[in-house]
Amino acid sequence: MHFDILVPSELKDDQTIFNFGLNYLETKPFQTNQLTAKECNFCHIEQGTDEMIAEIGEKGYAIIEMENCN
Repeated sequence: MHFDILVPSELKDDQTIFNFGLNYLETKPFQTNQLTAKECNFCHIEQGTDEMIAEIGEKGYAIIEMENCN
């Protein structure tokens, strides 16, 4: 499973961002063994869509589903 967590650029707290990922996984109907951030290197900097910006305004983050998220 591969997904990106999109947050405002001023949010730098790794644990907060990691917790957003855990919250996202709780919405899935299947179990995952663990969540790791070993692949995470904050490599994407981009402007979110209007939908993403609205979601960040509501929850503090948006998820970009990449692989095997359904």
